[in-house]
Amino acid sequence: MPLAPPAATAPSVPTALAADGLPPLLLPLDLKLTPDQFELVCQANPEAVLELTADGQLIAMTPTGGDTSSRNSLLIARLQIWALGQGTWKVFDSSGGFRLSDGSVLSPDASVVRLELWQALTPEQRRGLPPLCPDLVIELASPSDQGPRGSEALRRKMATYIANGAQLGWLLFPEQRAVEIWKIDGEDDEPAPQRLEAAMRLEGGALFPGLVLELEEIWAG
Repeated sequence: MPLAPPAATAPSVPTALAADGLPPLLLPLDLKLTPDQFELVCQANPEAVLELTADGQLIAMTPTGGDTSSRNSLLIARLQIWALGQGTWKVFDSSGGFRLSDGSVLSPDASVVRLELWQALTPEQRRGLPPLCPDLVIELASPSDQGPRGSEALRRKMATYIANGAQLGWLLFPEQRAVEIWKIDGEDDEPAPQRLEAAMRLEGGALFPGLVLELEEIWAG
């Protein structure tokens, strides 16, 4: 039974409307789910785009606009070309969810995982929500600062990725042609994002040798 937009008097998680004639299912915002329960909800609602916070709350993601979708497709293509040339990395798109060690389940717009880490998972783990954090995560901010794709929500996600083991995060702001680079800075346990204005190029450096993103084509959409 698909999830549905909330009624005015009953707060719930908004996703797709029922398409099979059945009454929509409303879920309260204060509902707490375990990662296993969340995976069952996702399997029962394949049309819904959902994430899970570390404290068990659902996050309903809205579909992206055309510009964001186009940019994301180009990101994936560039990452795939690099990964295939290296032979030691696995690339994932925004439909893939990862079960992080803090209990959250998040889906970066684009991500990269070491091939040896992926191959260490069982076939069952690969088919479900992989219990790992990507090494590289990329998120595209929406023009609005509101909602799950807004800048502050994405900053919280980037901090969560780093806290759960990501080596590098790139938060892209296409409307501003800016990038925030997220990583652990030296001995400091807190991520220290560095903002680049009028950014034209990103390099993976020693962590991701040979990875280069020319941002002008990404900004163009």
